[in-house]
Amino acid sequence: MQRLPYEVKIKRAELRIKEFYKKVVYDMGKHVHISVGGLDSLTLLYFIRSLGYDAEEIPAIGVTCLEHQSIRRIHKKAGVIPVKPFMYKHQVLRELGFPVISKAKAHKIELLQTKDSEKQTFIHAIMTGDMGEQGKFQHSDKIKLPDKWLELFGGNYQEHRPDLCCRCAPFKVSADCCKYMKELPCDTWAKEHDSYPFLGLMASEGGQREFALMKNGCNYYGKNTIRSAPFAPFMRQDVLQLALDLKVPIPEAYGTIERKPDGTLYTTRAQRTGCDICGFGIHLEKRPHRFDRLREENEKAWHFWMYEVCQDPETGEHYGWGRVLDYIGVEWEDRYIDWERRQMSIEDYLGNM
Repeated sequence: MQRLPYEVKIKRAELRIKEFYKKVVYDMGKHVHISVGGLDSLTLLYFIRSLGYDAEEIPAIGVTCLEHQSIRRIHKKAGVIPVKPFMYKHQVLRELGFPVISKAKAHKIELLQTKDSEKQTFIHAIMTGDMGEQGKFQHSDKIKLPDKWLELFGGNYQEHRPDLCCRCAPFKVSADCCKYMKELPCDTWAKEHDSYPFLGLMASEGGQREFALMKNGCNYYGKNTIRSAPFAPFMRQDVLQLALDLKVPIPEAYGTIERKPDGTLYTTRAQRTGCDICGFGIHLEKRPHRFDRLREENEKAWHFWMYEVCQDPETGEHYGWGRVLDYIGVEWEDRYIDWERRQMSIEDYLGNM
């Protein structure tokens, strides 16, 4: 389905939306809503509105306060109903830990940071890939954490990997930030309003989303979960093209949508956005990365998140994302300068003299 033509994907998405609306509203007697965050779900919102569904039929909700200020402005104009998070950003970092590497890997690291855990079989699998009796003594590289992360986070269970020099990180890691800031608040709103969501998820994003969408399809009616993801087969190019076709207002965090010489669409600034404490995937980003952009936009906020948000209970020293990025080998402290862009600006200036 990901290889289908753009026009076919759009028509299929329209059919999935209408099917889900009919099933939930008319057959089940319930309500539906759109869960809105960044550009993908904003595009879904404008797409559903283009099909004739207004805010009374399908309201839009979102934990707006977590988004970039440019996204918050569009949420307000689009009539997105703000939902309050269960925990705020600073509480997550102080009480739960830092969301780093990826959600799946952070879950494993969080377990490794728990001393004397009862889940020794799973910990052995994370450290070695060996599944044990429950896994029929098979080996799984999917469960095993890569050695480079074991060396940084596996210190509590060094005995499982005596061949490695494992350390314990000087900060906590957690994958539960979205759970308390977005997922549970939106789920609670949905239960209170007897409503089921349209989500702007795509399988092409990879990870757990890819697995769930490929397994359950666009519209899913499960025992505990009912949801619609009409963009599930979309690629990034499809969403960007649809945003252009619908004239979706592009938040400043993304820059603008432009086209490369080969026809590929891209956003000139962030390709993805999230709240400014999220570190998932930061080790894969080229500079200027998300924290560089935060520094450009708000130096005071950047300084707080990088240096001050947490306090070490043993030393009393304040620290933040700076300690985390140093530990995983991501440059951040020196102010990033895009010399190519700077040179172009000088040339443009001289050309106008």
